[in-house]
Amino acid sequence: MKEGIMNKIKKLYNTELTYLADAIKDGKSPYHTFTLSSLNNNFPESRTVVLRGVTSTPLKIFFNADYRSPKVTELTKNNVCTALFYDAQRRVQSRFRCQATMHHQNKISKKIWEATPLQSRKCYMGPFSPSQKLDEWHPNIPSKYLKADPERKHSEIGYINFAHIELEVIESDILYLYHDGHIRFKYDNQNNAYYVSP
Repeated sequence: MKEGIMNKIKKLYNTELTYLADAIKDGKSPYHTFTLSSLNNNFPESRTVVLRGVTSTPLKIFFNADYRSPKVTELTKNNVCTALFYDAQRRVQSRFRCQATMHHQNKISKKIWEATPLQSRKCYMGPFSPSQKLDEWHPNIPSKYLKADPERKHSEIGYINFAHIELEVIESDILYLYHDGHIRFKYDNQNNAYYVSP
């Protein structure tokens, strides 16, 4: 590929990495949440998760989850997945093919847990596994913490259910939607980059 074309792709790619990094702490950013798709046997499952971290070299995306949840089970059985981001205002879709690594009850998960706010910790203190069938409605948060945060020492019971998930990006597929001609390209973890038909 010509150097000029490669530089144009790299510039666009780096722009999206910047938007991703900025979205970690910006709850109003369209990239603050993304759609994670995994495989349940041979059936795809998708859900929205919150972006908790990004590294650029190599490109990795991080989020947290309840270790009891189906998505954790699915990613443990088959660690291939996709992460889909969409910015409606800029009309940009960023799709990433990934391999997941689970951090549960290890040094990495402990470090992230220590930095997790109390209001988020209580989400891991629920008595039921996510997606578990219930006889009646339950918020899956201890009732005394519905309108209050737990004390730090009490919140520690949630750590057993806390997982920090690392998605190593194998291939990025970026699409810019323009009325006068869309732009789409792929960029992989070996620094291969090329345009593809939108």
